[in-house]
Amino acid sequence: MQNFMVSLIKNKVAKVLTCIVSLILGSVTYSYAAVIPSGTQLADKQEITRNNFSEPVSLDPHKSDSSSEFDILHDFFERMVAIDKKDKIIPALAERWETNDNKTWVFHLRKGIKWSDGSPITAHDVVFSWRRMVTPDTISPYGSYLVQATVVNAYDVLSGKKKPEELGVKALDDATIEVTLGRPKADLLQMMAHPVMSPISEKVIRKYGNKWTQPEFFVSNGPFKLSEWIVNEKIVGVRNSYYWDDKHTVINKVTYLPLSDYKADLNRYMAGELDISNGGPSDFFPTLKKKFGDQFHISPIMSVYYYLFNTQKPPFNDVRVRQALTLALDRAIITDKVLGNGQKPAFDVVYPGSGGIFLKHPDYASWTQEQRVAKAKSLLNEADFNENNPLKFTLLYNTSDTHKKIAIAASSMWKKNLGVEVVLQNQESKSLYDTMSQGNFEVVRYAWNADYNSPTSFLDIFTTGNTNNIPQYSNKKFDQWVLKADETNDKIYYQRALDILTQDSPAIPVYYYVRTKLVKPYVGGVHISPLGDIPTKDLYIIKH
Repeated sequence: MQNFMVSLIKNKVAKVLTCIVSLILGSVTYSYAAVIPSGTQLADKQEITRNNFSEPVSLDPHKSDSSSEFDILHDFFERMVAIDKKDKIIPALAERWETNDNKTWVFHLRKGIKWSDGSPITAHDVVFSWRRMVTPDTISPYGSYLVQATVVNAYDVLSGKKKPEELGVKALDDATIEVTLGRPKADLLQMMAHPVMSPISEKVIRKYGNKWTQPEFFVSNGPFKLSEWIVNEKIVGVRNSYYWDDKHTVINKVTYLPLSDYKADLNRYMAGELDISNGGPSDFFPTLKKKFGDQFHISPIMSVYYYLFNTQKPPFNDVRVRQALTLALDRAIITDKVLGNGQKPAFDVVYPGSGGIFLKHPDYASWTQEQRVAKAKSLLNEADFNENNPLKFTLLYNTSDTHKKIAIAASSMWKKNLGVEVVLQNQESKSLYDTMSQGNFEVVRYAWNADYNSPTSFLDIFTTGNTNNIPQYSNKKFDQWVLKADETNDKIYYQRALDILTQDSPAIPVYYYVRTKLVKPYVGGVHISPLGDIPTKDLYIIKH
């Protein structure tokens, strides 16, 4: 009872503080764009070419699901709030907001904000956009996002039980939006900074339907707008003169290339065709660090690489099989030998220190690899897999040299340690996404970048019915603890949820990411956020 009362008091204090902080933030003007040091001479040509690593599935915020889309959407769209370089929530489309109880929030749009076609952005566009995200016919990969945000009726709208008009979001007038939550949500403002929360133009969607993302119809509200899209070749964004903070934007044109081959990435960078690359092949990193010095940027980011089981397909509906494969994977070999660029072995799906909270790793993290393998063999034997009946399955990954190397290493470990026979299969990103959505896989390579800085962002996707729950995992106790943690931000509840997830093993955590970039020395303003973002709006080209 004493612990409960302490948590209750903490929660009430947090509510009051959130309200006060929101009011303060909403009344101050911030700039989070390019900051050019005094005396810096800018180049006459302010254009930049970046490697986006893969072809986006879509540039519709409600159809997007990965960093290949989000990196571009960050440049093309603005949300109600943004996150500055100090990881603080700051005003964006909304100039201020307030709440008295952390359940009813009111957001006030800036005066005079416009779409890239010059038409006004209104509260009605915001309401339309959020309703569209949870409308079942939209089939948004992030349809559950407003459910996670606890917006009233979001779940019932998403499941078709209620109409989109019943969602707890409404326009009080052309410039004011009221958001009603079913319960307090500790990370609401963090969640609102995500690209999927970008308002889109109701007028344009009504007129062009799904064709609205074509360059001739595309309308955005961020620092850049789409001018050209040649599939599998390039996407070009040009400066949006109607953007509310255009005066603080320096880059006039940004080109994104979909190069998933690290050698091609490096070659284009060395040839001067790329200003920002993905760092080149990992085999070359020691040489590249020596050769390029300060051009080589490595930053830890809140992202986890893992393999997902289809928990609905035998034999992976057997927790012993999932645990065995999890234990038998030697993560240190993958991080140190296969990658060797500062990645850290991952033993659970929550990035350490998310939201300032450090959770306890599972017991097996402190075991020797020999102990893990011994336990894995015992578990497989219990599940009736042995030399006479070896476990066989297909490991699916999206086409990439690095993913291939990791898959080969993993399959070799499972073969050596457990006698498991693994067939490797690769697909392009778009095809892989469809395959995962349809549940047509046994084990698949996946990664999760935190949507916002909290353990909840890593745990929510494993809750029952979440649209990002690729393994189709379900455990009611896990759901309950995630809910408790989400309401209170209490470390105890996060730990209980994580312990259940580790025990059930719907995923094999492999490593925690770093974001590696080669950046030309004449590109200024580079800052890699904990979520891995490098907004083009922050950048500028120095005379060279």
